[in-house]
Amino acid sequence: MRSIMGVAVILAIISAIFATVTASWLFLMTLPITLIIVAIATPTDATAFDAVVEGRKIAQPIRNILKMESLFNDATGIILLQAGILWLTTGHLSFWQNTEALFKSAVGGLALGAILAFIVMAFRQYFVRSTNNVISSQTLFYILTPFLIYFLAEKVEVSGIIAVVTAGLVHNSEANRSRFSSPRQMHLGIQLINLMTEILNSAVFVILGISLERILVSQSQILFGSLVWLIVGVVVYGLLLICRYLYARLFISDRRRKTAWLFSLGGVHGTVKLAMTFSIGSQINPQLFNFIIVVETVVIILSMLVPTILFKQLLLIDGDAEIRATELARIRHDMVTVGVKSLETMTLSQTVKSSVIYDLQDQVRKNTLGSFFEQWHTFTANKAGMTSLQSVDQRHALMHAFDAERGYLSQLERAHLASADDVYEIYSELLLAESLVLDPRNQML
Repeated sequence: MRSIMGVAVILAIISAIFATVTASWLFLMTLPITLIIVAIATPTDATAFDAVVEGRKIAQPIRNILKMESLFNDATGIILLQAGILWLTTGHLSFWQNTEALFKSAVGGLALGAILAFIVMAFRQYFVRSTNNVISSQTLFYILTPFLIYFLAEKVEVSGIIAVVTAGLVHNSEANRSRFSSPRQMHLGIQLINLMTEILNSAVFVILGISLERILVSQSQILFGSLVWLIVGVVVYGLLLICRYLYARLFISDRRRKTAWLFSLGGVHGTVKLAMTFSIGSQINPQLFNFIIVVETVVIILSMLVPTILFKQLLLIDGDAEIRATELARIRHDMVTVGVKSLETMTLSQTVKSSVIYDLQDQVRKNTLGSFFEQWHTFTANKAGMTSLQSVDQRHALMHAFDAERGYLSQLERAHLASADDVYEIYSELLLAESLVLDPRNQML
């Protein structure tokens, strides 16, 4: 918590003060306008950061700090932006009022998120352990929970973002200690999380791309009228970069120069910045609003472009992923070979044996498109061309082969002939395949 408060609140405030005063002095802009520009440039984006470091190695502690910062510093940026708007419209800065608002928003969101998460957790756990548990209803409630917490937090005027993040931290420990109470529900929840994460992260970049294109088209008069917007954007980004570098050198546990550069460059900005910019469109005059939009666009592009270039020098390519993929493919191939070979000890009809071998080879995607259509045609024409007895034999043969494959994986792990993580990943896939054979609800046989 101390680390999160340091980067999400203290760093954000110090950066805002330093960048506001310096940029105002350099460009002779009023302090309220400069504060608005800097406040919008304060929040970072975890999704944009992941995109920038994709395929490169970065120390996990730095990655964790940057992600936590991006999850919590939105509230700080919003409070600073509100302070700048009030300063611009009323002519004075109410320091204590804004400090109180920041404290209320952050701490209130933290407390409310924890309380609501505990209530939801108790509610979920009660029904999971009762005869009234319905997986579909629980899953729907699970998906809606972050939205409900967010809107309730905003309704009582505390940070909805911080409330949801806090609730997520509470849920992580809940899931770890209740994963076996309803395995189907847990597995479905994990898959839904992965699916929604991919969809929402992709949507963020689509929205960002569309918004940037519209800004460049609609603001052509400002873009080609002068280069003040470009200089202001470059300077604001540079000032924030300096603040982040100095903070890392002074306060982060790993104070090496390279770590400080990684931390400073890792403050990547994304769609949240544009959302904050658009939120003030009705509160300031259109000419100033258009100027702020193009300045923030410069900061966003620089925050993505500069790290992408410099990380090529600071970070090594993550070749482990490619090596691991090759190793996983080798283990799967050897595992399936063992499974197919185990069928030789069983007395099976040719129809059953060919069907089982086809299923086993599908574990390594070894079957051709032609063999798939052949199997599909046979299955469609006459329910795989098998009698009830042959269907039972097929089930037993698959279980026998899976047992041999599990034994091979266990042998690899015990003899330290493969990484435990690699073995467990393939083992989990094997258990999922086995569940399709065992579970009558799936109706796959």
